[in-house]
Amino acid sequence: MSRKAGILSAAAALLLSAIFGVAAPAQAGSARQDGGYSASCDRACLDGFVDQYLDAVVAHDASRLPVTKLVKFTENGQKLELGDGFWRSASARGSYKFYIEDPPTGEVAFFGTMQEAGDPVILALRLKIENRKIAEVETIVARGQMAQTGAKNLEKLGHPDPIYLEDVPAKERVSRLDLVMTANKYFSGMQQNDGKGDYSFFADDCNRLENGMQTTNNPNLATARPGQNNAGPHYNPATHPSMYSAAWSCKDQFQSGLLHFVTRIRDRRFAVVDPERGLALAFGFFDHSAGSTRTFQTPDGRTVTAGPTTPFTWEIAELFKVQGGQIHRIQAVLTQGPYGMGSGWSSWNEAMSDVPRW
Repeated sequence: MSRKAGILSAAAALLLSAIFGVAAPAQAGSARQDGGYSASCDRACLDGFVDQYLDAVVAHDASRLPVTKLVKFTENGQKLELGDGFWRSASARGSYKFYIEDPPTGEVAFFGTMQEAGDPVILALRLKIENRKIAEVETIVARGQMAQTGAKNLEKLGHPDPIYLEDVPAKERVSRLDLVMTANKYFSGMQQNDGKGDYSFFADDCNRLENGMQTTNNPNLATARPGQNNAGPHYNPATHPSMYSAAWSCKDQFQSGLLHFVTRIRDRRFAVVDPERGLALAFGFFDHSAGSTRTFQTPDGRTVTAGPTTPFTWEIAELFKVQGGQIHRIQAVLTQGPYGMGSGWSSWNEAMSDVPRW
């Protein structure tokens, strides 16, 4: 790229930032989008690095991996030495495997089940590959009773929803930025949700899976959460619920205004984007400030007090299937952490920002 072309590219990125409120890609990220160093590692190659990594974890032997000199590793937001943390306690791989590849950038993500000291867990993994070596490792390990139940659910499913693996017809594909912008509407619509937004970005068939649990269109979970009312399969203000229901659709939940207690969704890093399949995967944090933020007005004018009673943060890896400008599927792996925690991959200002980055 010539110096003049580089200047024009940077200016275009800044213009997009000004118009759309989206953080411009880092210089290295911009260079990656035209192929760059990772062009020789296709989907099968990237998946192979995931398998090699997970096999090494179970063997408790990081020396098996080809890594860069300055390889970086985090687990649940904490920077560790490669070989520490889950590396010490992992006992086996599970049967549920979901690979999400981004060959042009050398990034690959994985959602799957594993065993830790004999108990099932759910793992979200991101690898960055440079010159056939692992340069970055980011992991979220979801543990505890709910994650154990969810891991068993995933293994019963056996495989990811086939819609994620379907290619978007070439004439319908959109840019990486368009995928990010559509997926980011979900985060912006949930943050301090008031039920008054334009939620047409949800497709009629939208469904969400969180830690292996179906949390939309699921009548079996209609009264499963504390303080939740059995308000039927759809949102109806006449029933006066105080908490959104997992029996409702994606759009119904947002239109209810009952997700207001999610006070901030920040550090929105869209790390893996796949225009061929219409996928965008983000790592981020859902803050629940509690206190006075628990009291808010619903779209029908009622004053409601709901949500967590103490401050905490969800660390999350969330995947969106986007086609036709709408979100059709959502799948997430998440774990609870200290309020205001960071990822280990962002500056403090970036970690506190709700502006998406890709």
